[in-house]
This record gives sequence, structure tokens and C-alpha cells, in this order.
Amino acid sequence: MQRRYWWLFLILVVAAVLRFANIDSIPPGLYPDEAMNGNNALEALRTGEFKIFYPENNGREGLFINIQALSLGTFGNTPWALRLPSIIFGLLGVLGIYFLTREILSYHHQKEELSLLATFLSATSFWYINFSRIGFRAIMAPAALVWGVYLLFLSFRRARLPGLLNKLLLPAVGGVVYGLGFHSYIAYRATPAIILAVLIFHWLKARKERWLKEFYGATVVFIVFSLLTFLPLGLYFAENPQDFFGRTAQISILSSESPIASLTSNIIKTAGMFNFVGDWNWRHNIAGRPLLFWPVGIMFLVGIISELLTLLRKPRGGQSNGDSRAILVLLFVWLATAALPVVASSEGLPHALRAILMAPAVFIISALGGLSIFNYLKPRIKIEHLRLGVSVLIVILVVEAYTSYFLTWAKNPHTADAFSRDYVLLGEKLNSLPQDQLKIVVVTASGVEVRGLPMPAQTVMFITDTFGAEQRQAKNIHYVTSDQFDDPVPESAAVFYLR
Repeated sequence: MQRRYWWLFLILVVAAVLRFANIDSIPPGLYPDEAMNGNNALEALRTGEFKIFYPENNGREGLFINIQALSLGTFGNTPWALRLPSIIFGLLGVLGIYFLTREILSYHHQKEELSLLATFLSATSFWYINFSRIGFRAIMAPAALVWGVYLLFLSFRRARLPGLLNKLLLPAVGGVVYGLGFHSYIAYRATPAIILAVLIFHWLKARKERWLKEFYGATVVFIVFSLLTFLPLGLYFAENPQDFFGRTAQISILSSESPIASLTSNIIKTAGMFNFVGDWNWRHNIAGRPLLFWPVGIMFLVGIISELLTLLRKPRGGQSNGDSRAILVLLFVWLATAALPVVASSEGLPHALRAILMAPAVFIISALGGLSIFNYLKPRIKIEHLRLGVSVLIVILVVEAYTSYFLTWAKNPHTADAFSRDYVLLGEKLNSLPQDQLKIVVVTASGVEVRGLPMPAQTVMFITDTFGAEQRQAKNIHYVTSDQFDDPVPESAAVFYLR
């Protein structure tokens, strides 16, 4: 096995440990949005109705929930089983960043170092670790995009080679993988702009090198299979147009008093969240902390500045130089496109979750910046000292990832509150009571209504497996709102308040 694969294997081990460790207890609780996914998944298992789109809770694409159903069916309705698919997609995203970086930076003489560094940064990023351990469908989106773009690049590179694998299978699989992303998260709908940039890059390349026929063939196959994969969801939206936008209209900057001022403010907050002030939501971040640990933040800034300067310089001749400039443009298009759903919203900015599609480009640009710093220092510092510094930095990044997530964040009481730990404890209390005892849960907490009850009830329903009327009757658990609660109740009944 080549050395690079040993390094890749070690990085994946680190990524897996940081994502699997203590998954039965961290995050501490179960947020109602996660529980809503779980309840829909459990219902799908019972009824056999696996939906393309689940309209409750402002609407969610169904694929991730259906995958969660398989996990729950295998391991039972526990929070960790609900979060297991997120871990898998998080790891697929980390692995995909390696292959994508190596493919798009194939012209670079240090592509191996860049690929491993970008992968390592994603493996040890609190931002990426956190969403790889929460039962939200958003983590599926960067994995689908990374692998879809990688397979599209690979398809064009091999389009001139003979055989069905190169002519049909690769672009078809790429189209399916990319198309699956539309079944993940609403922000993914901005990504055709990234695909368009990839197609323009390769069209220019194919026209210059005289392989336009092969370019068009691979493009058609990729697009057709992308559309076929999206088609079931597209048909659903055609029949239910009100579900297409979900909450988008509610949180859009267009609904604010001054859209231009809101957009400007949102751009500043989003740009600053990587190095200055990050997401304040404890569910998404250590409140207010920049999304990138400061050494990585410096790499990102250096990468942005150095690559912008490269684009502004007068281009030199040579194919590799032309490719490098085009790839840099593609990375900036990726950043801007993935930032659109963030800056176009007026809720909770800076917003780490909504920005998750930016992550692959952020890590690749950070790797470019890190390598630029290394190459700058190389002739100025003894190589053994420089290697020692790199080794120390690697250890620091791993230790920091562990301490920031498992100690600083996980043990903070705000995190338990953000994940509704009290609701989980209430569910466990209900499970401990005799099944024949009447148990009444009075839901006083507010939230989006789901089948007549506010969203916070979803956590208790998941823990007790009482989402359906039959399950509630079997376990003698009854949910009512404060308006519906009518005293007196039987003396033997246990009454609980969900506040």
C-alpha cells in the first residue's frame, strides 16, 4: 500500500473516533427536530409508507428519514441509532474531500499533501464533527455534492478512454449521487450553479483539446441521471407546490424592511463566522466561537488571499496554469453558491448549519493556505524544525477537536438545554412507570403544531415510542395541551408538564 493511503487510513480512523465516541450520550438529549425525524421513521417502519417528502415540521426531504428508519429498525428507537446515518454521511464527506481535492488539483505538484491536509482538516473540524453526530438531514448534502462533483470530474478525465465504464457508468453513477443530494436539504437546490461552473470549465478544456464529442456524451449522461434521480421529488413538488419553499419565504431577507441592508449585514456575518464570531446557537457551535480553530482560520485566510492574488496576476502560459486558475474560480463559485442560502435568510445568523455546504470548499482552500505557509517557511527554517512544528500542529488539532467537542461543548449545561435533555428525562420517567397506569403529559411548551400538539412533544413521543394513537393507547400515555387539560383527573393518574 502506498504511503498516502496509510496516512488517509489514519485520518479516517481519527475522523471515525471523533464521530463514534460516546454517541450513546453525546449530544446530551434529543432535539425535537431530530425526534420528529425519528417518529416519522418509526411510523414508516410500521406502515411501510416510506415517503419522498414528509410535510410536517415545515417539510423535510424524505430520503434521510427513510435511511434513519433502517437504522432504527436495526438498532431500536434510541437517539444514537437515529444519529448513526449522520455519522456515516459525515465520514463519507471526509473521504470524499480527499478524492475530490486530489482530482481537481491534479495539476498541482503537491496534490497528495493538499488532499491529505484538506481531509485532515475536515476530520478534526468541530463544525463538521458536530453535524456528523446530530440527526439532521443536512449532513447528507456535502457528502452528495463532494462525491457528485468528484465523479463528474473523473468522468471527463476518462471520457476519451474506451469502454462502457468510462463512457456511461461513471457519469451515470455521478449523476445519481449528485441527484440524491436534492433529497437531502433545501440548501442543496443552489448547487446547480456549481455543476454549471464545472461544465463550463470542461467545455473550454474539451474545445481546446478537441474532445467535445466525449464532453457532450458525459454531460448528457450525467444530467439525465441527475434528473431521473430528482424526478420523484420533482413530481411531488409539482403536485404540492406549497411544500417546495418550506420556511424559505418566512425567513427570507425579502420579508425584511430593508433587504439590501439585511443582505449586506448577512454577508459580513457569514464571512466573519470562520475567524471572528461564529454561530451563537449551542446546538450548532460553542456559542459565538469562530467555526475554524484559529490555526486553521489563518490557513483559510491565507488561502483566500493568496488564491485571489493568483487570479489577479497576469496569467502565464501553459495548460497547468490555466487549469489552476479555473479551479480557483470554481472553488470561489462553490463558496459563493453555498453561502447563498445563508445570506438570503434573516434567521439566526451567523448560521453554521445552513452553511454546511460551504465546508468542502473551506477545507480545500484552507489546505491551499496551509501549504503556502509551509512552502514560505521551508527555505527559512531548518527542515527538521519545520517538520517538528507540523507534527506538533497535527497533535494540537486532534487534541483541540476532542477537548472542544467532548469537554468544552458537551459538558456545558447550555448544550443539554439546546438538545432538550429535560424532555428525554421525562420520556425515560414515563417508560419507568407501570404500563397500566394512566399517564398524562400536558404540553405547555410552544412550537410548530404537529397533529394538534406543539413540536416539543416529539422528543417525549420518540423516547416512549408513542407517536401513533395505537402506541399511546397501549402504553396508557395521553398528550394534551394546556387548553385541553381538564381537571380533575383520576387519583391514580400521573400528570407531567412539558414546559
